[in-house]
Amino acid sequence: MRKCHLFPNMEAILKNALHTNTLVPTGYHGGGCINDGEGYKTDQGVVFVKSNNKSEARRMFEGEYAGLKAIKDTNTIQVPNPIVVVDNPKGGAALALQFVDIKGLSKYKQLGEQLAALHLHNIELVKHGNPGYVGKEEGPLPVEKFGFHTTTCCGYIPMENEWCDNWIDFFTRQRLDMQLRMIETEYGDREARELWVELQHKIPKFFEGIEITPSLLHGDLWSGNAGDANKIPIVFDPAAFYGHHEYDLAIMGMFGGFGRATLDAYHKAIPKANGFSDRHQLYQLFHYLNHWNHFGQGYRVESINIMKTLLKV
Repeated sequence: MRKCHLFPNMEAILKNALHTNTLVPTGYHGGGCINDGEGYKTDQGVVFVKSNNKSEARRMFEGEYAGLKAIKDTNTIQVPNPIVVVDNPKGGAALALQFVDIKGLSKYKQLGEQLAALHLHNIELVKHGNPGYVGKEEGPLPVEKFGFHTTTCCGYIPMENEWCDNWIDFFTRQRLDMQLRMIETEYGDREARELWVELQHKIPKFFEGIEITPSLLHGDLWSGNAGDANKIPIVFDPAAFYGHHEYDLAIMGMFGGFGRATLDAYHKAIPKANGFSDRHQLYQLFHYLNHWNHFGQGYRVESINIMKTLLKV
């Protein structure tokens, strides 16, 4: 019998956490630039286990678990079911998920419709409340602040998600300023620092005349985090939090892979508000800064150019 070779020191831990006597590799391997992953047969079926040996791995996986569960609980769009987070005694942690056979995305229109439904879910709860009734399990409650109940990670960088009443303050402080402080620490980039001093005072202008109710966001919805499974769209690897619904569209437009049908269907349900294009660039700025912090100065030029463009608006 093949052993649990991806986690040779974790076989007993995983068996106990998954309540299984069987833990046999399926031969399926997955992962990306941050985590490793492998499929396993268990007494309850096939699971996918992601691992990372960094000391911050538990925090990262707990955030992913919480994000997947929050999205799943809206019953709007398919995600893998998170099962358990376990520690590796030799360092790091692992996250066990429902195994899903994910294919390339082809249900573009349906993805747009379901993403809009996800974004509208909390907006409708805030508007109408969640009355519930006897004999039924209570669903998600309305969330009226921006943030999340736990840290989530966009890539491997943690987002603290401290609750905030004001979206502009939340996004400015907990997204853009945090990234630019990291760039200052790592690179001491004078131009970025000086542009940010100017830009942060202009940010409120981009939100004039619009009212923002928190939406549950995927948070990192590039095409590599979406696909088809069971003939319907599926999204995964979230960096979830409650924020402005337009935020999720930013990274979707950076690297392609979604098709016009996705955004057409989305905007049929949630029309563009005045000033959308400028805010779209502002939200893309976060992702370029995040990529700069992850992958180096290849993303500097685009980050600087966006700040310069926004200052001219």
